[in-house]
Amino acid sequence: MQDSTFMTWIQETTVLGVPLWSLMVASAAAVATYGGILIVLALLTGRARNWASQSQSGVATTMVDVLEGTSRLLMLVVALLVGASLLDLPGRWESRLSQLWFVAVALQMGLWGMRAIGIGVRHYLARHASSGMTQVGASATLMSWGLRTLLWSVILLAILSNVGVNITAFIASLGVGGIAVALAVQNILGDLFASLSIAVDKPFEVGDFVVVGNVAGTVQMIGLKTTRIRSLQGEEVVMSNTDLLKQTINNYRPMRERRIVFTFGVTYDTPVDKVEAIAGVVQSVIQAQPQLRFDRAHFKAFGASSLDFEVVYIVEDPAFNLYMDRQQAINLGLMREFEAMGVQFAFPTRTVHVASVPPGASAAGGIDQGGGPAARPPVQQPSAAQPSA
Repeated sequence: MQDSTFMTWIQETTVLGVPLWSLMVASAAAVATYGGILIVLALLTGRARNWASQSQSGVATTMVDVLEGTSRLLMLVVALLVGASLLDLPGRWESRLSQLWFVAVALQMGLWGMRAIGIGVRHYLARHASSGMTQVGASATLMSWGLRTLLWSVILLAILSNVGVNITAFIASLGVGGIAVALAVQNILGDLFASLSIAVDKPFEVGDFVVVGNVAGTVQMIGLKTTRIRSLQGEEVVMSNTDLLKQTINNYRPMRERRIVFTFGVTYDTPVDKVEAIAGVVQSVIQAQPQLRFDRAHFKAFGASSLDFEVVYIVEDPAFNLYMDRQQAINLGLMREFEAMGVQFAFPTRTVHVASVPPGASAAGGIDQGGGPAARPPVQQPSAAQPSA
């Protein structure tokens, strides 16, 4: 009898116009939903953690970190909304509940996005912190700020659109304002993004020897706006990051070896057998030097005043001073070998041909009575130019 009285009281009692039994059912559904969400999150996090420990996967580790950023308060709100959906509410409250659903989900996605951005920035810093670039921390902060601002702007606009706010004019005004600001600070923003591009793409790093245009030197610092290069003459050259990336950059740090091509010429009166032997002599001279790898030596062409040879060899160390030392030793070795062979290096010469004087021509004028030119034996005159190497 008492049980039936209690059930009757529950069914007949209302709270703010809502039957008490409906509120009890909704509360039970909310509690069950909240507990179910927590259990599912715990299972997913545990599976992802086990996957990360077994496979050492970065994706699994990121998943664990993102799931751990789930807001318990928002999950409670979701559970209450599930319970409230079981109540017999007026039509306007049903639309409000759907809007609250969207707000809760959007906020949670924003929190997950913030967590993911933070993880990505930390990985970026860990990957580039050892490069010595002073702008890595600043560029990471700039990138993090930009991504977070973009994320929450999208979420805020989506929430406003869902609750019935007309965001078209707002987006248009933001676009116009953004264009005005971008035009005002375009040079600064260009250098900032160029700095970010250098940090991400890494065409060069601090300590690299680079050649940019007519500037050759060692990179001293890469900043947010400028890059500083210590030139070979000793002065510091400051270049805008934007202007720097517009030019071709020769970076010598990745160089593992040098390929050297040089030419020389011998005189035309060199016998054929000695010309044929020169390539072998050059090969032996180069192979006698340490850290050199002979590639080829060929009688390349008939020059204007020499028989031209082209030689290619590899220096197995990129140091410029080492290359110059080896080239000097090769040059001296060739001079000794050619001296022993009786072969002379060629130097620019000029041959003048003078026509012979016909009988009866004037010796002084060089023209006979018939107007013919005087003729003399051809004379070969060496010029004062130095031997070509």
